[in-house]
Amino acid sequence: MGGQGGGNTLQRIRDAGTVKVGIAGEIPYGFTQGGEVTGESPEVAKAVFKALGVENVEATQVEFDQLIPALQAGQYDMVAAGMAIIPKRCEQAQFSTVDYVTNTAFLVPQGNPQDVTSFEDIKEKGLGLAVLSGTIEQQVAQALNVGEIQTYGGQSEMLQALQAGRAYAGALTDISLRALLDQNPGVKFEVTEGFVPVVDGKEQIQAGGFVFRKGETELVNAFNEELTKLHDSGQWLEIVEPFGFTEDNLPPKDVTTEQLCSGE
Repeated sequence: MGGQGGGNTLQRIRDAGTVKVGIAGEIPYGFTQGGEVTGESPEVAKAVFKALGVENVEATQVEFDQLIPALQAGQYDMVAAGMAIIPKRCEQAQFSTVDYVTNTAFLVPQGNPQDVTSFEDIKEKGLGLAVLSGTIEQQVAQALNVGEIQTYGGQSEMLQALQAGRAYAGALTDISLRALLDQNPGVKFEVTEGFVPVVDGKEQIQAGGFVFRKGETELVNAFNEELTKLHDSGQWLEIVEPFGFTEDNLPPKDVTTEQLCSGE
């Protein structure tokens, strides 16, 4: 697949009328339902590309930690998976402007008998913590030396581990965990209050964006221009509300991709 460096990818996508995106099968960010790809990120991407004259969005679903390697290998043109913007990923790929912000939370047994509200609580009480591979929650847990970290490939596997008692809590964004409960009525779990983790005195802001290969400046600039219009017009909120997003998830103007990539 072409597209390294410059404007040819944007032109190729426009000429084809199709853009190929990668998703990870994480509700509500990007998933397949009834054979159709949907979720916050694909639906926002569809609106952006429609404005750019590209009507068709084709999605490939891979494991979360394979999204950037597969992007670099040219399997698709961009990642639309609600991926958090962090320095390590910025070294490997190029992010759009911030699409949304969200908090971290835990999925815990109903009543939260261990009274867990932070990674520090998990560590101090010696509890097992389930995370998804490649996520910011995994990195925070490792940075804070949380003892027993169990890594899973998807949300359903994480939920199964919690139900089986292999871990006390599962860490993910609060939006993801609420969606997971909605998808699994009757499970005896609850979502804790959302929070922003702190590592070495720095807030680990969960801000998601779309991901492109490095050098795709023309494509990224065109995408950013239309994404900003969606945010400013209120259309973004209409698109994302069915997936559990609210005005609280609109990115503040002082949270920028450059800032998040630098880790400051």
